Amino acid sequence: MDILFEPFQYSFMVRALIVSVAVGILAPVMGSYVVSRGLALMGDALSHAVLPGIVVAVLLGISPIIGTIPVAIIMAILIGYLSRRTGFSDDTTIGILFVGFFALGLVVLSVTRGLPVRLDDILLGQVLGVSWGDVIATIGLGILALLVLWFFHKELVFATFDPIGAKVAGLRTGLLENLLLALLALVIVISLQAVGIILVLAMLIVPAATARLLVRRFAPSMIAGAIIGTVTAITGLYFSYYFNLPSGPSMTLVAVILFAVAVPLRRIITK
Repeated sequence: MDILFEPFQYSFMVRALIVSVAVGILAPVMGSYVVSRGLALMGDALSHAVLPGIVVAVLLGISPIIGTIPVAIIMAILIGYLSRRTGFSDDTTIGILFVGFFALGLVVLSVTRGLPVRLDDILLGQVLGVSWGDVIATIGLGILALLVLWFFHKELVFATFDPIGAKVAGLRTGLLENLLLALLALVIVISLQAVGIILVLAMLIVPAATARLLVRRFAPSMIAGAIIGTVTAITGLYFSYYFNLPSGPSMTLVAVILFAVAVPLRRIITK
């Protein structure tokens, strides 16, 4: 029992646990839509594109969550807008904006001196360094994202699996698409502190994909993904504490291991 409770005698570990569990629940729930719609590249692009917002937030002395939300939402809306205006495919537009925003962030980071944050922490995450303000912001924004997803769940699922039918039925599919992208941006921003820019896609995709292997129906797979994400976050945090490993990569490795275990289990379950 001491092994289980020893890390949480420290306040920074309690804060890290709360944020990690929040990300472990929220990211796979959002990831269920991402996996079903094939938006993995979008998630990767958004996670990298928020780098300018992180740098500006640090310069202003505010929470990176608050600083990156506008950048992520602008990026998400621009992708949809440019795809419609230029006629290019979504992946082409994503690629252009992805490299543009990320390059801008690297330039700003390189010309700014004395930043109280390392590039490694931005790229790989530093959940052990979150403040209580970050915890409150994470919980508040997470609840907001879940409420919006719950309220528009039927419409989003309809548009996900039958976009033509949804349009014929009178749903504003373009507005729903922008809403989904904005929520995706919000979830990515929330997840950045736990796993960083590079690995945020892992928490978004891998637990959700693992759940889809084991559970066929969409709504139950979202619940299963949240459970898998929570287990992933907590286990990765323990590995980080006891083996002195970076928290983000630890969570990612746990998620991938669970996915690898789920692949053969799928055959047993579906028989």
